[in-house]
Amino acid sequence: MSIPTGHVDDPHDADPPLLRAALTAAARGHAVLPLWPRSKRPVFTDWENAATTDPLRIRELWTATPFNIGIACGPSRLLVIDLDDAKGHSPPSRWAGARDGADVLARVAREAGEPFPAETYTVATPHGQHLYFQAPQDPVLRSSVGRLGWHVDTRGEGGFVVATGSIRPEGSYRVQRDEPIAPLPRWLHGALAPAARSHAPAPVRPARMSRYVAAALTAECEAVAAAIPGTRHTTLLHAAISLGTLAGADVLDIDDARNALHSAASGHRADFPAEEVHRTVEDGLAYGIQRPRALLPRSA
Repeated sequence: MSIPTGHVDDPHDADPPLLRAALTAAARGHAVLPLWPRSKRPVFTDWENAATTDPLRIRELWTATPFNIGIACGPSRLLVIDLDDAKGHSPPSRWAGARDGADVLARVAREAGEPFPAETYTVATPHGQHLYFQAPQDPVLRSSVGRLGWHVDTRGEGGFVVATGSIRPEGSYRVQRDEPIAPLPRWLHGALAPAARSHAPAPVRPARMSRYVAAALTAECEAVAAAIPGTRHTTLLHAAISLGTLAGADVLDIDDARNALHSAASGHRADFPAEEVHRTVEDGLAYGIQRPRALLPRSA
């Protein structure tokens, strides 16, 4: 009697798809964290410390519940460029003619005399693409919002991305380009490296805002300016998150929010270093912009 040969079943084939996807990400060295099903909200408040590559811990979590999957960028040594579509909005004049974040990044690359950084692991998202890169060791790159241009955000130290296999009401996350993760191109490293800020942030232009948005901006900045020692970091972070939700709803320009917050915090330089202010503002805006304020009418 002959013995059948051919395909040998993988013992993990019977695992639920999200568990398999989480284990696959962890096998690449990516620290994964559970997100609530069909969302991108972390299950754990202290999600960065909860992120893990331990297969036993991953099995424990994802066997119990079909969680979506997040990847903590800092522990995974990743810098991910998030290219979003226009979501029905027209670009600002600086980016006239661009259809989405990919168009903007292509234009930024051309202006720098560089090719579009496509040769790397790429994930298709419900609203665009994630380009994965190896994060440089120095300086540490944190998450940013709009720093490279319209609808071009990044996720780095202190941030996370939704991983392949995850599903949201708008669609799924799937591998678009299955290539090794490339080092971050030097020109992007330079463009994203923290820069010393001027002591005179650019002026905010309230005439471009609705009265509601201008009032919200004023209230948050007044709170930051009036914060007492011991509360300044938390107050600034909360203000940045709040204004980030307005920027995410496309009713507040991200640069206006950033400049206003830096101006409001400028009176605290003696005990609130500029680099800490910069990091707090960027982290708060990055967090808030992913959570658009849903009760506001969206601009055309």
